[in-house]
Amino acid sequence: MPQLSETVLAPELDGGQWIQRGPVSLKALRDKAVVLVDFWDYTCVNCIRTLPYVVAWNKRYAQSGLVVVGVHAPEFSFAREGSHVAEAAARFGLEYPIVLDNEYAIWRAYSNRFWPAKYLVDAKGRIRYYHFGEGAYQETEVAIQGLIRELHPGASLPPPMEPVRDSDQPGAVCYRVTPELYLGHARGQFGNFEGVVRDRPHDYRDMGPHVEGMSYLAGRWRVEQESARSEAAGAAISLRYTAKDVNLVMAPPAGASVRAEITLEGGQRAGDDVKFDGERGFITVDRPRMYSIVANESVVSGAVTIRAEAAGLAAYAFTFISCVVN
Repeated sequence: MPQLSETVLAPELDGGQWIQRGPVSLKALRDKAVVLVDFWDYTCVNCIRTLPYVVAWNKRYAQSGLVVVGVHAPEFSFAREGSHVAEAAARFGLEYPIVLDNEYAIWRAYSNRFWPAKYLVDAKGRIRYYHFGEGAYQETEVAIQGLIRELHPGASLPPPMEPVRDSDQPGAVCYRVTPELYLGHARGQFGNFEGVVRDRPHDYRDMGPHVEGMSYLAGRWRVEQESARSEAAGAAISLRYTAKDVNLVMAPPAGASVRAEITLEGGQRAGDDVKFDGERGFITVDRPRMYSIVANESVVSGAVTIRAEAAGLAAYAFTFISCVVN
């Protein structure tokens, strides 16, 4: 159960760099506020999907004594850069305090292991509730309201908000889909027969056929610890998957942008970041972030190929969405 004993004191939010509306001291907020600590990463699809709720709770309850703090713990090295996080915060409409936890000091203090993770701290500084991952939005909001009422017994609070997506509605089904696929040699799963060559350019051959849950390289790539980086035009990554949506974390060369051609198996729907030139689909990678490649109406088995138009495209991880309304 996410409800905790009233004796677990929340660690202070020390050791990071405040980039927005900070610093926040839990000790200074004793008997004054309820605090929601949200561990997130701006490239994490599960984090991104929870943010509309966090934004709404901040707007709904800030005047009633809720303080939301975003603790940004980077999954990839480029996400340590404050300007990238600040841009993402503006894009997602995050107006509450945000601290960069680049050295994982706050993450370790909370013994956290998940993106996203939410910890609710009462007005006495005690962790009273937690939730990992997506979901449980109404449950979390009810917990927020309960702690606000402890602080302000006469508070007039609205009913918990309705789900912002159909897939968050009661009765939505979350299928077992292709797991997250990393594209660096530290955690990657590649299906190329010759394996991968670490940290130097190599010409890869994609001999097929493709097995679901593996990434296949073709052309010239440099596979580094976190990512695969194109070393020539035409370098491609292919995979088979089962999911509703497919996303890919990508980054361009420093100070530049690069286009990637997206080829989808028949029947798939292109994602929001895919633009078309005639029948050919492209994504312009102009900043390091998560890009929407496929957005199907339901969970399907499909195939996708991403082909870089130039050297310097870095691909970090595929992520997949599984929840649909039947």
